Amino acid sequence: MLTDIELQKKVEILTNKLKLGMFNEVIDETKLLLKKRKHQVLFNLLSLSYQSLGQNDKSIEIMEIALRANSKNPHFLNNIGLSHFRLSNFKEAENYFKRGLVEAPKHISILNNLGNLKSYLNLNKSAIEYFNKILKINDKLIEPYYNLAINYEALGKFEKSSECLKKILELNPKFTDADRMLSIMTKYSNNHPHYFNIKDKLENIKLNEMQKSHLYFALGKYFEDNNDYEKSFKNYSYANKIIKKKTNYKIQKEKNDFAKIKDFNYENLNIPNIESSRKLIFIVGMPRSGTSLVEQILSSHQEVFGGGELPFLETEVRKLFQKFEKNNQSNMKEIHNLIIDCKEKYLDRISNYNISSKIFTDKAPLNFRFIGFIKYIFPNAKIINCKRDPMDIAWSNFKNYFSNSMPFTNDLEDIAQFYKLYEELMIFFRKKFPEIIYDIEYSKLVENTEVEIKELLNFCELKWDNKCLSHHKNERAIKTASSTQARKPIYKTAVKSSDRYKDYLKDIKSIIETN
Repeated sequence: MLTDIELQKKVEILTNKLKLGMFNEVIDETKLLLKKRKHQVLFNLLSLSYQSLGQNDKSIEIMEIALRANSKNPHFLNNIGLSHFRLSNFKEAENYFKRGLVEAPKHISILNNLGNLKSYLNLNKSAIEYFNKILKINDKLIEPYYNLAINYEALGKFEKSSECLKKILELNPKFTDADRMLSIMTKYSNNHPHYFNIKDKLENIKLNEMQKSHLYFALGKYFEDNNDYEKSFKNYSYANKIIKKKTNYKIQKEKNDFAKIKDFNYENLNIPNIESSRKLIFIVGMPRSGTSLVEQILSSHQEVFGGGELPFLETEVRKLFQKFEKNNQSNMKEIHNLIIDCKEKYLDRISNYNISSKIFTDKAPLNFRFIGFIKYIFPNAKIINCKRDPMDIAWSNFKNYFSNSMPFTNDLEDIAQFYKLYEELMIFFRKKFPEIIYDIEYSKLVENTEVEIKELLNFCELKWDNKCLSHHKNERAIKTASSTQARKPIYKTAVKSSDRYKDYLKDIKSIIETN
């Protein structure tokens, strides 16, 4: 039996190891300690270590054991809720979070996690309420202000978002992510005060490389707004170079993945009697090709619900893909069961967003990789491929920050190579499944809007709805880099927007244009 003093010393050592990322060591040592004393702190440390390793199922198992001993412990309820959230078990997550709030109504971590859950499900107004509750408890915390800024931006409330970001910078000038986000919502005039503030930080405050990267993105935007494209390009380049160095991304992995996608035997998925399901529209294409605009137009239709950029298809398809890689000799019944399981899990996930009979749109652009799977898992689905001038796509990807979600966007040559992979794969799928893919050109959409929307609706088997012409009045949340643009009436200035930087894009132009 460990004494309190011995336990405290052990916990301090384990907590430091957890902070240093020594998760497996923490797990091994905590398991040994739990045999001597089943203390709640040890259960929490074990749960957090498994979460950090992405082993959320194991984290849940630990918390279920802990909750059997103490069913009202708010820390246990928070941890198990968070693990369910990360596994996309949204109903279970919400249940545990709310149970935790019954026991501890002012538990900041639970309030924050519940707010993030609501935000993830596009219930942004509800999310905002939870983040504001935190600020009533403690108005000096950065995270709720940051989360509020993201949710206000998603709802098109840019002034409120900016206020939250400015508050963050008052609390911590080094939180330069806020500077970058502010720059997106700011139309800079020459010598704008924010420019001097950013410059001062770079010259006089000790910042790490990622903090500098956010400021360089902001400076790129400042110089772009002031038509100084040389300085704009330099600063966007500085920003991306830092992230590229950090990720050490190699395009070869994508080339290998795309080759596997082409080599996959899709006829294996051609199982008869797959029941029809809810009508789905998958909006795909390169990032920054107009997918947000197309979804905003379609979701303005009275018979359509816009789901946004969702990860669920990729998650389920990759599981299916891996099972076929391990065993490509599955019989018809096994294949049928795999497809049904993939389909049901996807439909279950999207039911958390909307359970009506409306057509549901999923606009994760990179789902173009999974067109062959969509064809057989959802045989009545529509697929819309958004096309845009490749140089405009390349430049728009380079000048926008995508966290770690799309590391190919941090290098112009990588973007060009990825675009080539996209084009080649689309040629492959068009030959294989010509009847299910509809191409919509961004330039034609902005030039001849009503005609293009009518053709789009015809493909989707939807009647005309005048609201589709007023997509900018649609109040649904937009949580992508296009949140500001997709809320404006259709405008033509984004067409050939890369021309201002053409002197700096010659190398990638030759890559894109090479057959």
